[in-house]
Amino acid sequence: MTAPTSSISPSEDDLKHALLALKTENPALGIPKIHALLLAARPEWTVSEKRTRKVLQSEGLVQTSGAGSAHNYPTSKVIDSLDIGKWTAKVEVKYFGKAKGKGLVAKEAIAEGEVLWKEDPFILAPEWNLYDLQMSSHACGHCSTPLTTSTLIVPCAASTSSTPCPVRFCTRLCLSRSARTHPLLCASRNPASAPVLHFARKNQWMALHALAQTTARVLLASQQDDKAFAEDWDVVRALAQLGMEERAKGGWLGAEPDRAMWKKAHKLYVQAFQEPATDAEKKRLAKLLKKPLHQDVADALFGYDAFLHGLGRMSLNLEAHGGLYVLHSHLNHVCAPNLSVRHLDQRSAISRITVIAKADIAPGEELFITYVDPELTLEPRRRSLMEWGFGKCVCERCQKEEREKESAPGNAEDAKEGEEDKADLVAELKAGLGVM
Repeated sequence: MTAPTSSISPSEDDLKHALLALKTENPALGIPKIHALLLAARPEWTVSEKRTRKVLQSEGLVQTSGAGSAHNYPTSKVIDSLDIGKWTAKVEVKYFGKAKGKGLVAKEAIAEGEVLWKEDPFILAPEWNLYDLQMSSHACGHCSTPLTTSTLIVPCAASTSSTPCPVRFCTRLCLSRSARTHPLLCASRNPASAPVLHFARKNQWMALHALAQTTARVLLASQQDDKAFAEDWDVVRALAQLGMEERAKGGWLGAEPDRAMWKKAHKLYVQAFQEPATDAEKKRLAKLLKKPLHQDVADALFGYDAFLHGLGRMSLNLEAHGGLYVLHSHLNHVCAPNLSVRHLDQRSAISRITVIAKADIAPGEELFITYVDPELTLEPRRRSLMEWGFGKCVCERCQKEEREKESAPGNAEDAKEGEEDKADLVAELKAGLGVM
């Protein structure tokens, strides 16, 4: 074997991009195998295994659950460059460790009822009733506000009689902001995207729709300046993630995962944004994506394992109504949260959330929302949370109810069976959808 004539020590950024792509493609591999893949892919590089380990650890991507481990937790990372001041001066990000990841804590005293921040979505994959209104020209294609006769209705500029796009906007501002995602999802400008959107709608697969929206935003940002792309890409990579296969291994479906459906979705996803099925569609996509995408980014988006991790990332971070919010995605769960997330701006932007304190919060105290229906009793709440890979909930409310249950006489077993029946019904419904 002939040795390379020269060796290069890659920059920290180049090494990070390469390792992130490899780890996304091969999430189950440990550091030595990832390191070997790196050297095979980049024979001109000189990189020690120690340096590989350091980078993966800094990105929160070291595999911590091997044989004998009880749980596979989602991974996440802190966005070092995140400007929280855009939303609020009252909170800050804190990293709690590998099992819990990041969260938000109060920087100052917060009073009950106080509005902490308002936030527009990074992307929006709205509930299907609103999506249907968007696709029938009855709701804004950007903020999802229903259109009325008194609304200034702005059509998609690319729509023609031969290649119509039904999407309309409630203001010129929404039209302008839609440029972050809409061109790649427009039936006129990128018809290759229609099949994956139809597939998501047919199967009521919100995570797939959200992943399409997110990918459109990342790809269009890559066509702009490097700073805009880096900011969006950092947001996506920092989101908590647990791949679909990892979630399936945890038994959250209650049935065999529908891998045929996953593969069909992946094929349509790749056709929408990377390899359209026809020459005509390829030409339309090429007009939108003139600058080549860095190979490491392409691998982290379009590989099959990367796609499954993307779906898991969307499922973990979407707000209940289908929005993905940058600051909101940092919030951790308890069953009796100190924050309430509401959609209050009904007339201007239904997609905008308002975060309100439900109780007095002291400086340094963590801010929480609930990921599950707080009206459920103990076991169904815990089971719902387990489905997302967060482990058994041991928040103050759960521990209190567990103690009360253990000390209660009489029908504790009957109550447990009733709770398990409700939880089984929820799992059965999710298995029927096969996706979330």
